[in-house]
Amino acid sequence: MRKQMMAIATVALLGWSAHSLAADLETDMDTLSDNYSKILKTDDKAEFLQGLGKMREAAEDAKKSKPPKFASKPDNSPEIQDFHKGLDTLIGQIDKASGYAKSGNMDEAKKEAEGFKATRNANHKKFK
Repeated sequence: MRKQMMAIATVALLGWSAHSLAADLETDMDTLSDNYSKILKTDDKAEFLQGLGKMREAAEDAKKSKPPKFASKPDNSPEIQDFHKGLDTLIGQIDKASGYAKSGNMDEAKKEAEGFKATRNANHKKFK
């Protein structure tokens, strides 16, 4: 009986810790917003890439959450799939901007980053 209780406690703790590793959607969106402002203001390649990295991590983590508007929808619902598609679009844009920056083309990187705003606006209309 004691071994069974220990096994149940271990499984419960593992489940809780995995869940607690993911930030909530609001935190992820704040991270995206804060770093977006930073990358638009900097001309420093390292700072730009660091901000993009944080944005990419936040976008990936946001895929583990659901917008409050669709909290009751199943994970495979069209609304949640569309939410994930919007995040994937942003991640693709981040990767493209990162590629430009890594190759030293900061003008193109910044131009690509400015396009994040249109993606944000389109998705906020649907999900916020």
